[in-house]
Amino acid sequence: ILSPENCDIEILDNGRTINDFIDNKIQELGSKDSEQPFYVANLDDMVKKHLRWLTALPRVKPFYALKCNSSPAVLRTMIALGTGFDCASKGEIQLALSLGVAPDKIIYAHTTKARSHIKYARTHGVNMMTFDSEDELVKISFCHPTARLVLRIAVDDTCSVIRLSSKFGARLGTVDKLLGRARELDLDVIGVSFHVGSGCTESSAFKQAIADARHVFDIALGFQMTLLDIGGGFPGRNDFKVTFEEVSEVINGALDEYFPSDSEVEIIAEPGRYYVESSFTLAANVIAKRVILDDTEHSEIVENSRDRTMMYYLNDGLYGFIFQCLCSMQAVKSSEQKYQSIIWGPTCDSTDKLSDDYWLPELHVGDWLLIDNSGAYTVSLCTEYCGFERTRIYPVVTAETWHQCAPIVSKRVKSTNCDCFSTECSKDLAKKDLHCMLLMKL
Repeated sequence: ILSPENCDIEILDNGRTINDFIDNKIQELGSKDSEQPFYVANLDDMVKKHLRWLTALPRVKPFYALKCNSSPAVLRTMIALGTGFDCASKGEIQLALSLGVAPDKIIYAHTTKARSHIKYARTHGVNMMTFDSEDELVKISFCHPTARLVLRIAVDDTCSVIRLSSKFGARLGTVDKLLGRARELDLDVIGVSFHVGSGCTESSAFKQAIADARHVFDIALGFQMTLLDIGGGFPGRNDFKVTFEEVSEVINGALDEYFPSDSEVEIIAEPGRYYVESSFTLAANVIAKRVILDDTEHSEIVENSRDRTMMYYLNDGLYGFIFQCLCSMQAVKSSEQKYQSIIWGPTCDSTDKLSDDYWLPELHVGDWLLIDNSGAYTVSLCTEYCGFERTRIYPVVTAETWHQCAPIVSKRVKSTNCDCFSTECSKDLAKKDLHCMLLMKL
């Protein structure tokens, strides 16, 4: 599953670092007279994120949100780590199944599904799926009557960067009617899901959402409710307003209060950004530059005023990735004079603007910018607009992590005896899997 042959992974041996790899790649491109942007995917970071999850949220099984970043090395790493998968379409289900993911480790977590997609899920044994409306229930009753349904509820997402409840989720006042309709259609509702929004800045949002889910469990008479899906919204970078540990503490407390361990309710989540945001670094090149002073264009040789505005054009932009991480540019040094800078992408679209007012030291054509935290909703949203090639991804892993992981991954592929979410497997050498080995060695 996870090998240099399958994923084109670069193993960093002999003390080489990611920065060494980036420097060598830039030199290699220079020797070929190329300025193509590229990503470096740090698989070590993903492994460490998984260990962090297992420690902070031991009761919650992660189902990776494939939509966030579906690059082959990412998906194969998640498979090797033993996570489930949150899929939103027939295409994503096909991709997961093609890589060997078992159907029962997939949740079809989209509440507005095409009929053909539902039928595809049924044909291939993907039974767990979400709904939030009566029309969706009727559709499912015709296309997949034996599905195991999860009712998605709308929750307070006012403190999130990207709010979702205006589009998805049933209001609490409509839940009783929806459950009644499910009974009429003889459908099996097994649990509740919610999503507090992407980039949630207030951990208290999870507590209220879990309390709302408890209310739905209590009124779901006639159904055997065994699943709670707490969705996504987990921070993927260490400098975010709220830390992952702070969120986890609130979630654990709410679960203990509303869904104690003896309730026999399975808890899952749909993290995406959490696993991949900090794992990717983008290297982008300054391909053009303009200097503006008093609305007049000047040459940088003539003008050296602090009041000038710099305009830079990079070879990656909104059509290549969502530029949400400019503040992490490694080119910025606090001791250098900074200028108001407008950052443009490379396309002919005037909306391909990455920043209107960002302060940077003076850059020059040919300079490279290294942009951290660029792994979430970037690769999956890129296009080839204006003929610009998709940004290439170079997955890397340190030799230390690789040598620890590879034998266990190989064993895991050959055996189905170990449940990767088991807290007991570290006590039984016959059941050691990847995360157990790493927890003991890292």
